Amino acid sequence: MLETTRLLLRPYGPADAEAFYTLLHQSRERLRHSFPDRLRAVSSFATAQAQLATFADDWRLGRFYVLGIWLRDTGAYIGDICLMPQRGGQAEIGYYLSVAAEGHGYAREALAAVCQFGFALPIQAERLLIRCFADNPRAQAVARALGFQPQEPPASELPAWLRLSFWDSRPPQPAILHFVRHRDAGD
Repeated sequence: MLETTRLLLRPYGPADAEAFYTLLHQSRERLRHSFPDRLRAVSSFATAQAQLATFADDWRLGRFYVLGIWLRDTGAYIGDICLMPQRGGQAEIGYYLSVAAEGHGYAREALAAVCQFGFALPIQAERLLIRCFADNPRAQAVARALGFQPQEPPASELPAWLRLSFWDSRPPQPAILHFVRHRDAGD
């Protein structure tokens, strides 16, 4: 469990399924490009319960650390932040908030707490990664405010002609920017 001035970040429990599902259901259209896997996995209250059980298993195994975000003063559930360890000492952070929670500094506050968590035990990342769409200046501002610096994304391993598909009916997606923060001696 992580606490900040205004927030409580903690692993989900079974009793959180309704709030978790409701926020995702209400935000489905808004989150569909950023969190498609999460939305596919959570299509009903029953699948929300199963997903929270999977998060608990992932946490125990050190694969994926998912924390719900609650307001300390009211206990209201406002979003989710996660940290996924990767190869080479890197861990990736992803987060989302309810529409009502945006614009109040909660993302910065939660991200600051998760950065400390990511650099400490049990993860001990050397660098943290946040990916965000190029057309999302608010997410970029949150990353920069916490010391993340833009980084060129890794080059695709596939040749360009293999990445194109004339049969792909998905609309084009905005470019994705990578922001990285390295562990400092003080972290």
